[in-house]
Amino acid sequence: MATKDQIITPAPPNLPLGTDQYERRYQDQFTNVLRLYFNQLQNSFAELFGRTGGRYIGFPYGAFSSYTSQSTTANTATLLTLSNTDFSNAVSLQTGSKITVANAGVYNLQFSVQIENFDNAPQDMYIWLRQNGTDIVGSTGIVGSVARKSAIDPAHDIKGWNYFLSMNAGDYVQIYWSPTIATLTIPTYAASGTPTKPSTASVVATLSFVSALPA
Repeated sequence: MATKDQIITPAPPNLPLGTDQYERRYQDQFTNVLRLYFNQLQNSFAELFGRTGGRYIGFPYGAFSSYTSQSTTANTATLLTLSNTDFSNAVSLQTGSKITVANAGVYNLQFSVQIENFDNAPQDMYIWLRQNGTDIVGSTGIVGSVARKSAIDPAHDIKGWNYFLSMNAGDYVQIYWSPTIATLTIPTYAASGTPTKPSTASVVATLSFVSALPA
């Protein structure tokens, strides 16, 4: 017996055997069997395609993060690395940077980075995407950071955006970055108190299935 959170899978109906001649009783029985079957189909489709039906469909998705501070030399293309798989369904993390899909489709990549600037002047950071090792045209974002507040108090900010990707099975996407100065970094912060605050990830990235590839 199905619970209220399950969809009933209608079994093919056992249709009554036909008679050699027309009989009203047989016709009524035949009609009732089909009516019950189609009612079950209608109820199942209503559950599946209704307002809450999406909970039954396992769309591919992946959520990944890093709790490692990341830095690089100025004006150098550098991979953003990810070390944790927080959620995964047919989207996986390979070699610490390749967000890889098992199924073809259109995907939405969303990510954010924690930025810290210890320089006493405003600085910029470039962030862009590569798919299967090739730069994606138009994917570069130029983000800025204000100057530090003092010699012991850097400037902080979070930058992020989302991007739609057309991907085939086995494709992967990577995130690259390049700062204008080495003191512009992507740090992680430990939990702190007064008030109690949880730790901060240096990078958070998600890749979610949107649609099958256009025909």
